[in-house]
Amino acid sequence: MKRRSFLLSTLSITEVFSQKSSDPAPPKAAAPAGKALEAKANTDTTFHKAPKPLAKGAVTHDWTGFLGPTHDAVSTETKLIKKFPSTGPQLVWELSKGTGYSSPAVSGIKLVFCHRRGNLEIVECLHPETGERYWQHTYPTQFEDRYGYNNGPRASPVMDGDRVYTMGAEGKFHCLNLNNGQVLWRRDIPAEFKLPQDFFGVASTPLLDGDQLIVNVGAPGGPTSAAFDKMTGRMNWGSGTEWGPSYASPIPAVVHGKKRVFILAGGESRPPTGGLIMLDPATGKVDFTFPWRSKSYESVNASCPVIFGNNVFISASYKTGGAMLEITPDFKAKLVWTAPDFGMHFNTPIHRDGYLYGFDGRNEPDASLACVEAKTGKVVWRNNPEWKETFQINGQNKEQQMSTYRGNLLHVDGRFLALGEMGHLLWLDLTPKGYKEISRAWLCAARETWALPVLSRGLLYTVQNGKDALSGKGPRLLCYDLRDR
Repeated sequence: MKRRSFLLSTLSITEVFSQKSSDPAPPKAAAPAGKALEAKANTDTTFHKAPKPLAKGAVTHDWTGFLGPTHDAVSTETKLIKKFPSTGPQLVWELSKGTGYSSPAVSGIKLVFCHRRGNLEIVECLHPETGERYWQHTYPTQFEDRYGYNNGPRASPVMDGDRVYTMGAEGKFHCLNLNNGQVLWRRDIPAEFKLPQDFFGVASTPLLDGDQLIVNVGAPGGPTSAAFDKMTGRMNWGSGTEWGPSYASPIPAVVHGKKRVFILAGGESRPPTGGLIMLDPATGKVDFTFPWRSKSYESVNASCPVIFGNNVFISASYKTGGAMLEITPDFKAKLVWTAPDFGMHFNTPIHRDGYLYGFDGRNEPDASLACVEAKTGKVVWRNNPEWKETFQINGQNKEQQMSTYRGNLLHVDGRFLALGEMGHLLWLDLTPKGYKEISRAWLCAARETWALPVLSRGLLYTVQNGKDALSGKGPRLLCYDLRDR
């Protein structure tokens, strides 16, 4: 941890970042039409068992976009099971899916999920308790992951009233009628803004802010970010000329009593550049920029900013680490500390009661779960959750050391839910005093379980992206019942 305290001088950069851009291709928007469709049996869904009724007095919520209703992976749901049975939580239904790393979104009796089969990206609208399908929208894609990981969509859907917004791996931006899948408007962000393909395609989820959607466009020469009218798809403003797109999503917050949006930009560039942008969502005017990006060419900013009070924490992997900034009353940034040994690869850490909790590390072997004091940047503790799993393959008993590796965290009802990248789900008690495992279940023996889990109305949705080594089942969207009696 390195501690410093000074004000960034960003006037010239801010002037550059605040230039207004013109809309390169305003779309033609359609009015919602057609009747609302009913959910019907879905041949891609296997239904297992109906969930329990919600417990009396249970607090629940929708999960309408990435990181949940408060954009920080914190859930207010209550009355959930905290001890898994030996067989794991009850599986309600599973959807056989194609490729992709997207997590679903849930609003009322609708769940929207994106994936890819063959040369088609697919937007599914399902019933969240049964997996039955309301509608399906498809469109062609030619995206190829240059590193061979996965050719499917990465960004999560964003639901708003009777509309849903999706961003594909190629940057195909759609507004769909939630009632029936009708296309209300669409944009091709890379084609319109002349974007080269980034390392792993487009992964940043748009931010719904009032009547507009804010996107980390990252166009060469600008705009770095842009706001689009949610009803028409037309661009309200564009700002910035310096940094390319990242894999982190824009995060809203109120600082010093005013609404602001934080964007951690920066993907593929030579030399590698990127960093934090704080802007006024009403106009796109940039308050400050703060460079923060690995010096490695083949790296990206993928962990979202964490804002609490008038402070913002940002982090990156590839020998970069974390940085804590204080936002001053005149909307400049004061660097408080840096922590080279607390850098998130793609998970977003969680702030609770003056401490940050997150999975540090670039690769599986060097990943660990750490607690950092938000005031000083001191690593209070670091833990490598490990245990032995016994299982059968080809009729033979096997034993293997396992871990959460680069997991994801949700804060729920006073505790933490962790989803490990090998498919393990854990209830954890995390405090400044240490790490304690409450319960653990193995949902799927599959690598690349990287999508953040989603919790809505007592049901947990997880995404299996690889083949299950034990069951042989391919990629799936899984719905589990966490409702307590």
